[in-house]
Amino acid sequence: MTLEIDVSDQIRDVASGQVDVAIRFGQLPDSGLHARRLGDTGRVVLASPEYLAKAGVPQTPADLARHNCLDFNFRRLEPGWPFRQNDEDFMLAVSGNVIANNGETLVELAQQGIGITRVGRFHVQQALASGQLVALLEDYNPQDREAIHAVFIGGKNVPARIRVFVDYLVEKMTSSDDTAP
Repeated sequence: MTLEIDVSDQIRDVASGQVDVAIRFGQLPDSGLHARRLGDTGRVVLASPEYLAKAGVPQTPADLARHNCLDFNFRRLEPGWPFRQNDEDFMLAVSGNVIANNGETLVELAQQGIGITRVGRFHVQQALASGQLVALLEDYNPQDREAIHAVFIGGKNVPARIRVFVDYLVEKMTSSDDTAP
């Protein structure tokens, strides 16, 4: 088996044979593809201590209007960041000078002190634990979860390489803390 990895948040067409297995986050659309749940992750708003020392620490979601918010550029995403205040969920539009198509870029920019971002916790567990990044507005976090799936062409004739790889992913993801809240 040869493993070729394409790290991109762009949707690849599994059905056309463009890729054998895709890792998808969020709700899956109806399709003829098979999916195995690998886990889920919560999302967190965060920034570097350097950015916060320079720009201040937001105390409420409304304070984000005065900050450089680094966001995803996906059309499929919600039009803002979700928060919960007084037991009511709402979406807050954010703006900033950078949008990107992958979480790793947003995390790197946040670590460099460019702004505040919101990404899956799996991206930043170590950076949060080490203090490189600081979680923000946790009292307003709606604790929304995002499912993680391996998506592949299924049926009777799933190639052994795909079955083995997906089984490996399931074993590793469900036995680790990588998909913790």
